[in-house]
Amino acid sequence: MELNWIYKNFDDLSVTELYAILQLRSEVFVVEQNCVYLDIDNKDKKSMHLMAWQGDDLAAYTRLVPPGVSFAEASIGRVVTSPRYRGTGIGIELMQKSIVHCLATYQTQNIRIGAQLYLQKFYTNLGFVQNSEPYDEDGIPHIEMILSKP
Repeated sequence: MELNWIYKNFDDLSVTELYAILQLRSEVFVVEQNCVYLDIDNKDKKSMHLMAWQGDDLAAYTRLVPPGVSFAEASIGRVVTSPRYRGTGIGIELMQKSIVHCLATYQTQNIRIGAQLYLQKFYTNLGFVQNSEPYDEDGIPHIEMILSKP
């Protein structure tokens, strides 16, 4: 599968890109996960955005948040793969690219995430280590995890 990877800051996103991002996040985080919450949280404007496009279709996305916004460390959030592309390995590639971009963009060695608990093994396989007790966020069990690069 040939994907077009695009990495941009908020101000450089086109209206079409922003619409696709918000649509995918709403489709998965609000509708599919049956979780009523405010997705638009003012962090998007401060963040970098990594998108994987298959033609005109947004296949996967992450938001890379600078240190001091979500956590003291840089963070990767809003990790989402379109239901149409699950099972293709795109999620692993998305996170690998997100980690590389996050470390380089923010000149950091640590990335902290708030991970849905059921995805702990996925993130552990990418090098993240659980760093908190489970907690509830919008009705979904989460844990904080950290990745430290030497």
